[in-house]
Amino acid sequence: MLDQPLRQAKEALFRPLIRGPLRRLSPDIVTRWACLVGLACALAASLGQTGWALVLWWVNRFLDGLDGSMARAQQTQSDWGGYQDIVLDHVVYAAVPLGIAVSSGRGSVALACALLQAAYFVNTISWCYLAALLEKRQLGAQARGEMTSVTMPAALIEGTETVLFFTAFLIWPDWAAELFVLKALLVGVGVGQRWSFAASCLKP
Repeated sequence: MLDQPLRQAKEALFRPLIRGPLRRLSPDIVTRWACLVGLACALAASLGQTGWALVLWWVNRFLDGLDGSMARAQQTQSDWGGYQDIVLDHVVYAAVPLGIAVSSGRGSVALACALLQAAYFVNTISWCYLAALLEKRQLGAQARGEMTSVTMPAALIEGTETVLFFTAFLIWPDWAAELFVLKALLVGVGVGQRWSFAASCLKP
């Protein structure tokens, strides 16, 4: 919901770093480091190290925002880079809630985590396959003026909201079950939004 309005602000924030000390760094390396840091966050969460997990989560998000901006600034954008970014993002999105569930040891948190992972599964196919069809019809990212490799049709829960929710998961692990269920429900709303959008533009 907030990703598109915030993209330009993010680009402006990273510009001094990209033009300065990071100008020779490969975006692909940053993408992979972001994933490693995200997995370290999940490990810290599984060990109950809330403070470290929170710091590592925000480092992961910083690096994840940086790689795309670097690729655009260096004019090295590629399909491979975009593919790596989205796959490794989802590795982290899966691992962090699992780490929190492991640390909790409570059945209710494990069930809520399973519901959240199921919601992600459906959500991912709802936008990935829709994005593929829109790109096929020349209605994709380039046509819509988006900065991403492929179009990402808007929904209630996007990257920005995910950052905030995961931050809440890590700050309040005792409320993990409730927060997991809430996010799963909101992700479900987003699936419905994309379904409606797909029906409006794909129906013959």
